[in-house]
Amino acid sequence: MSMLTPPGMGGKYRVTGTAYPRMSRKRSRPRIVLAVLGSVLALALVGYGALQLIDVFRGEGPKRNTAAGAKDCPTTAPGAAAKGAPVAATAAASATPAVALPAPGQIQVNVYNATARAGLAKAVGDELAKRGFVVGKVGNAPPDFDKKVPGTGILLGAPSTDKGAYAVLGTQLAGMTQQTDTRETADIDLILGDAFKELSTKEDADKALALLANPAPAPVKKC
Repeated sequence: MSMLTPPGMGGKYRVTGTAYPRMSRKRSRPRIVLAVLGSVLALALVGYGALQLIDVFRGEGPKRNTAAGAKDCPTTAPGAAAKGAPVAATAAASATPAVALPAPGQIQVNVYNATARAGLAKAVGDELAKRGFVVGKVGNAPPDFDKKVPGTGILLGAPSTDKGAYAVLGTQLAGMTQQTDTRETADIDLILGDAFKELSTKEDADKALALLANPAPAPVKKC
């Protein structure tokens, strides 16, 4: 009988040989797999954290990242880096040039009253003359327009009339429409309609004229 066999026991309970019976549980395969995955994930998190710390110390934080395909705004204009020319100076130089417009003294305007308000054409004509326009005929509107202009007014001229002349007159009264007829002269008819109240103030008209002659440059993109 082996020394491993308890006293009084034998037969099938007899222990033979020199090896002890295996008493531990058999390891489960899913647990091993989960343990391996957990270790890999932990290593990945540690590595990612290390990379973030490196970026912080290098000054390459998330705020320096830009959207895919986006370009940084240049601090100087192309080709101006060597000369040290700032963007503001280059933008001012490339602004829209002033538009050549006829002066009020080069525009002859005939003032016609298509409303029932007496003396309206003369009052408007006198004010336009004070503002430097050459005032021609003044009176009631022709039958084709008399009492038939519901809007503010109509500017009527030849197809070949300088468009700048219409624009300059437009600064004196907003809301006018433009039409052409068969005349061959350069004069323009101003036909006052029922919606007319008064001319723009001289101050507002001068500001509009200055803006028309010197258009504001396009806004610079902010970075």
